[in-house]
Amino acid sequence: MSVPISFKDTIQIRGRADVLFRNAMDPKRRAKWDPNVQSAQYVGEERLVNGATVRFRLPRRLLGLRFTARYGGVQAPHRASWETVSPFGPLERLSQAWVFKAIPGGTEVTLSVNASVRYRFVATVVERLLRSSSAGTLIELQRQVDAQGAAVVEELGREMARKQREAQRALRPTLLGRLRRPK
Repeated sequence: MSVPISFKDTIQIRGRADVLFRNAMDPKRRAKWDPNVQSAQYVGEERLVNGATVRFRLPRRLLGLRFTARYGGVQAPHRASWETVSPFGPLERLSQAWVFKAIPGGTEVTLSVNASVRYRFVATVVERLLRSSSAGTLIELQRQVDAQGAAVVEELGREMARKQREAQRALRPTLLGRLRRPK
């Protein structure tokens, strides 16, 4: 008898919905920033559309499991979901649904997880792992967006400092010329 697990996590992130959608739903991008996904790659055509199939590999702390998922309900940049194609490990079924809702000052991101655990004796452990990985994924998504914004601000700061140094260098000969002239 399988044990159902279902929960939702919501977070507000200072970022545009389309950027968050691409980072969360594109398998190649997600594997770069999400510590809960070791690798992810498309099977066949590399496009995020309804029916696209993706192979995921989880990190060792999540038992290093591998599974294949199929995307459905893709409505970029507002929502998308995927569901496993076949059972893997202790899970009979696993699905994630993402909703990106634009709000003033950012985007409200909701991650819904639904799973069926094959064995009752591991259900609580699997649920704890799923809940912690879901929360960790949302926090890392926020960090990813904040890191991009911080990098832009840092680059702008460097550019301003460079322009100020160049302006000071341009003024230096004229100032030195004024100081050296006899009166």
